[in-house]
Amino acid sequence: MEKKRCNFCYGTKVSEKSLRYHDTRWCKPEHRDGELFAMLVLEGMQAGVSWDLILEKEDNFRKAFDGLDPECVAAYGEEKIEALMQDKGIIRNRRKIMAAIGNARAFLAVQREFGSFDAFLWSFTDGKVVDHRLTDIADMPARDALSERVSAALKARGFRFVGPTIVYSYLQGVGVINDHAADCEYR
Repeated sequence: MEKKRCNFCYGTKVSEKSLRYHDTRWCKPEHRDGELFAMLVLEGMQAGVSWDLILEKEDNFRKAFDGLDPECVAAYGEEKIEALMQDKGIIRNRRKIMAAIGNARAFLAVQREFGSFDAFLWSFTDGKVVDHRLTDIADMPARDALSERVSAALKARGFRFVGPTIVYSYLQGVGVINDHAADCEYR
């Protein structure tokens, strides 16, 4: 028998990648700085497009952006930017690409300041997961006070494409917020 999932996994066609993301990564606590950076880039790239599209292109992003390693991305110059702008496997938006590079530099500065990005990010919740135990997808906010605080802190440190709505999705993606339905067996 198939396990019960959050109610947004039913109805319209959900891709296998989306189901796998829901089942194995979404709202699961992440503490590896490399993956925290990767998700920050992917969430920023998602602005204005569907998360399904980002998941379909995730492998391409990781390849094009040198494994989404913040040290590599922070060192990008004009030649690499132009190569990324020609890469049909990713979102070719100059503002988003430039934000990824600037965010890599800001990310490295946060690591130096706090010892790790993980320490910075999880400090907003004292290292605890915020579990909303939702009963319906309709109860899930697009943003909240936590995402507004984190967004403001990121912006103050020079990050871009980190508005409260993007940050809320990011916090879900890295497990700071658990918005799996209370009866979802993938909690």
